[in-house]
Amino acid sequence: MTSHNSLENIRPWRTILRRKSRQINVGNLKIGGDAPILVQTMTNTLTSDARATIEQIKRCEEAGADLVRVSVPDEASSAALSEIVKAVNVPLIADIHFHYKRAIESAIAGAACLRINPGNIGSSERVKEVIKAAKDYGCAIRIGVNAGSLEPDLLEKYGEPCPDAMVESALNHAKILQDNDFHEFKISVKASDAFLTVAAYMQLAEAIDCPLHLGVTEAGGRRIGTVKSSIGLGNLLWAGIGDTIRVSLSAEPEEEVRVGFDILKSLGLRTRGVNIISCPSCARQGFDVIKTVEILEEKLAHIHKPISLSIIGCVVNGPGEALYTDIGFTGGGKGSGMIYVNGKTIAKAENSEMIDKIVAMVEEKAALMA
Repeated sequence: MTSHNSLENIRPWRTILRRKSRQINVGNLKIGGDAPILVQTMTNTLTSDARATIEQIKRCEEAGADLVRVSVPDEASSAALSEIVKAVNVPLIADIHFHYKRAIESAIAGAACLRINPGNIGSSERVKEVIKAAKDYGCAIRIGVNAGSLEPDLLEKYGEPCPDAMVESALNHAKILQDNDFHEFKISVKASDAFLTVAAYMQLAEAIDCPLHLGVTEAGGRRIGTVKSSIGLGNLLWAGIGDTIRVSLSAEPEEEVRVGFDILKSLGLRTRGVNIISCPSCARQGFDVIKTVEILEEKLAHIHKPISLSIIGCVVNGPGEALYTDIGFTGGGKGSGMIYVNGKTIAKAENSEMIDKIVAMVEEKAALMA
């Protein structure tokens, strides 16, 4: 029986043709080209508190983060960065605003990438100094354009933040890098408005071949931020645009990572962890679907292997969903339901023992995939 995961690659209507971007290096990772789309988050600790920042980055690593950005607003933060870099396993991106010297210090400290905003980094001469440091210490650069901090002359020219203004800002800054023979850069053009974000990235994708970092900035809390990011990033990713992503939530950074992977997983662009397919539940349910899924999400959070799991409350859609998942459970009996593996019924299980059985089966399958 062919599983849901293996079918994803043979359905032409599921195919996403990714934009052909040139590839760059960020630390030991490849970004762009045919490299996987990477998931990024950002710490919310004081970077000057190395211990707290390291602990948070470790939690983000466990959640699956490929890249982590840290803010470097002062000398104490850039001084702590060298300790942080040595203690973690993911490449770090130093977030720089206003003080170009912090970018130079971050490059020396071992940052893999420098995020600078052309609207507030300063003169082109200062940017050139940052470029030299990036070259000397093997850093990439992210040009981070934000609708909320566009250059005054562009705001005067266009009257308000708009796709044309954001793309012009990005291309102006890219030209400075290119004119200085620096090509290890990616670009983001973020806004808190999903329409503006998508329009700006669509336009930028046609104008330059560098990798693009996607994000709807300041998207909001866990619920609305997830929805807004899914709409904005989902549209772009579906169109083949995007090489790295960050889901900006007013929540802990580990949650940003999980949502980021969920977005990629939903589009078949990355597979990490258990993909639970579950019904919304109704009067036909043979067990408490909502509570069961909640418990399973928690108990299976440690599984990193791509495994599909269907949890359906009744026999209307249960067997059909189980046909395309690795493991499935369908309710319908009196206090019991059926367990499926690769679409085939293998056993009957009491509702009271169903969770433990499913967890054990998923863990066993994950171990065999190691």
